[in-house]
Amino acid sequence: MKDRLNITINKLQHVGIPVTDIAVSEKFYSRFGFENVMQSQFTFEGNTGTCIMMQLNDIIIELYQMPAKQLDEIKSRSNGHIDHLAFDVDDINAAYAALKNDGNFTLLEETPVSLPFWKHGCKYFNILGPDNERLEFNQIVKG
Repeated sequence: MKDRLNITINKLQHVGIPVTDIAVSEKFYSRFGFENVMQSQFTFEGNTGTCIMMQLNDIIIELYQMPAKQLDEIKSRSNGHIDHLAFDVDDINAAYAALKNDGNFTLLEETPVSLPFWKHGCKYFNILGPDNERLEFNQIVKG
């Protein structure tokens, strides 16, 4: 193994997610309190796409819609484009109940799942986003 690089990494800056409908994805993430803090067009292979940065506190998600020519590749993927995004929550049971009671989210677990991670464990559950990206809600158990 090589020596550690002389680079300081402070925190996760953002997670980029290619989406098939930027408006649908913006609305979806807005329901969790994310706000569109930046929007821009970009050029890819001579065609125009759209990028937005959605922010909630220190969390930033980059949603980008490729030009129409490249959308077929994105649409053909059945399991999203990242394994998952994990959001830290204070009350996993309240978060689960809120999403389940809303009725508009695809929950992947029947109840929050406990894992022996961290000092006292954690609990989590997942939902699917509009392009089948997996969103994890996670609570690290305190003492």
